[in-house]
Amino acid sequence: MDYPPIEYAWRGDVSLAYQIVGSGPVDLIYLQGYLSNIELNWENVALARFLRELGSFSRLIVSDRRGLGLSERFTPVDTSATEVLMDDVKSLTEAVGANRPVIFATGDCGPMALLYAAHYPDRAAALILYGSWATTKKTEETPWGDDEQTTLRESEQVRDSYGTGAWMFRTNPSMTRSEADRKWAARYERLSLTPGAVYTESIRFAETDLRGILPYIQVPTLLIHRTGDPEVPVAASHHLAEHIQLANLVELDGSDHFPWLGDQGAVLALIRDFIGQLRVEETAFESSLSTVLFTDIVGSTEMAARMGDAAWESRLEQHNATLRSVVSRFQGRIVKSTGDGFLITFDSPARAIRAADQAIAAVSKLGLQIRAGCHTGEVKWSEDDLSGVAVNIASRITDLAGPSQLLVSRTVKDLVAGGPFQFAEKGTRTLSGVPGEWQLYEAVIESS
Repeated sequence: MDYPPIEYAWRGDVSLAYQIVGSGPVDLIYLQGYLSNIELNWENVALARFLRELGSFSRLIVSDRRGLGLSERFTPVDTSATEVLMDDVKSLTEAVGANRPVIFATGDCGPMALLYAAHYPDRAAALILYGSWATTKKTEETPWGDDEQTTLRESEQVRDSYGTGAWMFRTNPSMTRSEADRKWAARYERLSLTPGAVYTESIRFAETDLRGILPYIQVPTLLIHRTGDPEVPVAASHHLAEHIQLANLVELDGSDHFPWLGDQGAVLALIRDFIGQLRVEETAFESSLSTVLFTDIVGSTEMAARMGDAAWESRLEQHNATLRSVVSRFQGRIVKSTGDGFLITFDSPARAIRAADQAIAAVSKLGLQIRAGCHTGEVKWSEDDLSGVAVNIASRITDLAGPSQLLVSRTVKDLVAGGPFQFAEKGTRTLSGVPGEWQLYEAVIESS
């Protein structure tokens, strides 16, 4: 069967496979979710028809996310954090020249799209989320979610039957049971990802909790959910609709988790109408989601008095040069010096943690100890300065950190689920000038 050529976007040495279908006026990036193989897509009549229809009114970019299909694979120990997948979306948009695409994400690709829109509101025209969620955890706010034991049990069940087509048939009741469909479904599972990766991905997404970023989504968002979806309850989309400012939820009849099964015409009509009504204009956003990191030299006043002005100034210059080098390596932005520390921002909480970890180690060789505090939230830029509650929170967290310690908020911890980090609970604290109570964690990077 003929299909568009497979191409690759690169993020460092990681390849991300994609195809371009159609040449419409709007760029539409389709992230398929749990199973994805952009070559095998075309062997299924219903899926191929769905892709061609999307490409009839857009320039469709369909991609396998990192770890799936034809994109770079990984072993379970290499599973990337959700925010790494977000940065992959950015690399993909740059590779295909999509300055402000509409992001269409299904299932567990939804978190990637949410993070992308929150961090880069000027690089996304809109979101379309089908059968997706901000968290699958069972909490007072999300009672429809799963507890840890249920997640582990269900993840093991999927892993142990994986590669037979059983998961696809269970989550898509309208899929026919013909011999051809059974063979295709089994191959599609096996050539999307491995059983070990299925299990690890399931656990990673179960640990992901993006509830804290939903108020920062500033782009128009269409939520589509079938009321009988056996994989993701419709309550998950109701939760998204309640917390995303410009969200509109449309419920459809049906019980298929994949949008291209069942009444795909209804899904396509919603997407076509939504895109047709968009007015993609250049917008200057006053605020965006950012990770804020403060550092502070421990005992700087006493050390300066003991060393004398000249020696202290020399040591401080060494400290500043070291911090600037580390921050640059992890693509951070130093906003300003605070005298014996820095206010720094990152697009990625994982990079902020890595930068803080290396900065702590590097300055220790200078005979200094620093403390650091980190939070992800909404910030506002004013000329060369930064303001917002997130800045205040990160500053207060830093005040509570001990020597050579990085403290982070729960928001940061939830955003880097699946990464090579360990978090030790440090209790719930009140932060001066900040409403509510805040759960804090000490962050460390796991040794390989």
